[in-house]
Amino acid sequence: MAIVEREPIAEATLVETAAPSAAALRRPHATTGAWSWFTTIDHKKIGILYGATAFVFFIVGGIEALLIRLQLARPNGHVLSAEAYNQIFTMHGLTMIFLVVMPLSNGFANYIVPLQIGARDVAFPRLNAFGYWVFVIGGLFLYSSFLLGGAPNGGWFNYAPLSAHQFAPGHNIDFYVLGIQILGIASLTSAVNLIVTIINMRAPGMSFMRMPVFTWMTLVVNFLLLFAMPVIAVALVLLTFDRLFGTNFFNVSAGGDPLLWQHLFWLFGHPEVYILILPAMGVVSEVLPVFSRKPLFGYPFVVFSGIAIGFMGWGVWAHHMFAAGLGPVATSGFAISTMLIAVPTGVKIFNWLATIAGGSVRAKTPFLMAVGFVTMFVIGGLSGVTHSIVPADTQQTDTYYIVAHFHYVLFGGSMFGLFAGFYYWWPKVFGYSLNDRIGKVQFWLMLIGFNATFGPMHILGLQGMPRRIYRYAPGMGWSTWNFIETIGAFIIAFSVFLFIVNVWRSKRAQVAAGDDPWDARTLEWATSSPPPPYNFAEIPVVHSRDDLWRRKYVEDEDGKVMPVPPVASTEEDQEAGEVHVHMPSPSYFPLVAALGLPIIGYGLIYHLIWVDVIGLLVLLTGVYAWALEPPTEPEVEIEAHGEPDRPDGDGEPEPVPALTAGGTEGGSE
Repeated sequence: MAIVEREPIAEATLVETAAPSAAALRRPHATTGAWSWFTTIDHKKIGILYGATAFVFFIVGGIEALLIRLQLARPNGHVLSAEAYNQIFTMHGLTMIFLVVMPLSNGFANYIVPLQIGARDVAFPRLNAFGYWVFVIGGLFLYSSFLLGGAPNGGWFNYAPLSAHQFAPGHNIDFYVLGIQILGIASLTSAVNLIVTIINMRAPGMSFMRMPVFTWMTLVVNFLLLFAMPVIAVALVLLTFDRLFGTNFFNVSAGGDPLLWQHLFWLFGHPEVYILILPAMGVVSEVLPVFSRKPLFGYPFVVFSGIAIGFMGWGVWAHHMFAAGLGPVATSGFAISTMLIAVPTGVKIFNWLATIAGGSVRAKTPFLMAVGFVTMFVIGGLSGVTHSIVPADTQQTDTYYIVAHFHYVLFGGSMFGLFAGFYYWWPKVFGYSLNDRIGKVQFWLMLIGFNATFGPMHILGLQGMPRRIYRYAPGMGWSTWNFIETIGAFIIAFSVFLFIVNVWRSKRAQVAAGDDPWDARTLEWATSSPPPPYNFAEIPVVHSRDDLWRRKYVEDEDGKVMPVPPVASTEEDQEAGEVHVHMPSPSYFPLVAALGLPIIGYGLIYHLIWVDVIGLLVLLTGVYAWALEPPTEPEVEIEAHGEPDRPDGDGEPEPVPALTAGGTEGGSE
């Protein structure tokens, strides 16, 4: 295999000169300091913000989980009242789904995907910042309900008609419907941005079948979001009208249909499961080849099985409704689709196992977390297949068996996969690695605690313990398993505490990891760690899948892999390589526009039209100022060495045209 000669990577600098503009619309130019985090539109900083904010919510959601386990540790628990318990378990579910796993995945996507595809930023940097601030404000809006009369208390599914005014007369459910709508806006803006980025801003030569699997899974997930969020938005609008304006979409006595809510919610809710799990599958598909020192086995099968999961995920929602009396034809059809969706998942699992088999395995923390994902997700998948057996599913409905299943999928799956991503990409983001010894202790504690917490729930569910009860009587035979689960929950909490200690100690030590500490395969490791603001001084040209690996290694005549000798750069190369890259300036107005949404929400909840007007004015001010602010400030001075990317009329970077095939048939090695 021939080695492709490349120009030396250019050293780029940003040159700034002041430019006149209206004082009210001057764009900030500070890229350091605390305030810069409020105005940044750099996809890397926004990715860090997503990750840090979601981790704070993860701690909050974990505290809620510990309160739930303390309440149920013994019969007739008195830690929480019935109403407090309803609020805590509802907010735990909403937090972990909408404020932890989704934004953590989005944080990885924001930071890593542009680097993996050889782009300098996302397609719409200011829209990216707007989506982040809407997410933060939506989460704070939800949690402000604790201070304003009570948090949502109807479960994350919020079934009608129990969410109607006659059954839930306070503002608890109002915060639910408007809070999830705000968070949905954040998800939609991010989905559009990442879809356009991946399709339109791939480096020359990066065909679809040369994209890293994480980028592929991000693309599938964001198409799911693009079509799933409007479904739940429609359901929430109907419920909002029922609660605030007296309509009767779900009111049975007035001819409404409560099953309409279930159909709409689960038509969103089951694709949502794959929105939560597919990014972790993408992370695992990046980690296992690197630490097995082998290419991913069956790359096309892994990619197309992910696409198949996304497509088939739209056809299984009614297995959540087998107890609702849908009739034999509907239940049979959805039982079959539930069985079939296990097939592409099984394809991925066998490809991961084949990647590990025969490899030169390095059992570092990212690898252990990825293997933990595979093993725990297999258990969750197998318990999920039992839901395709209609009589069994009918018995399991509303028992702790269901709680065990989705935690094995969403914690055992998503969180183990995302922790693998933390340990794997931490050197890329911050330039130093997390301590591997502490990481391994965290992994084993988390694995033990997780199985001690959620494994017994299968048994309790089969013994008939209902979910969503805040206490149970002695003599039911449930107390021992509940006590073990509570101990397991505190072991998980301690493992997360160890992760925080690891971050603190590693930051203090800051032992440089180097630009490519794992000897990785994909383009994000081709630039410095952490990357410069412009990512790549020269947009790379991709010639194969795992392009970075093929730059570093070559096969000799006997087929043995040999490292490519490094090429020393000369002083002339360094001087010729200096260019000045134009990146769009930060902006205040995504944050300003986002602030208008919760103000409108409070006005709707408390029927204060003047508050709605203020919120609308804030939103419109942010949007119009966003449209009218100068493209960049200060202007970038262009010097003689090379032509930089130019912004379009909206101040966003001009996308680099993507090639779907580079020299050879797309995706060929």
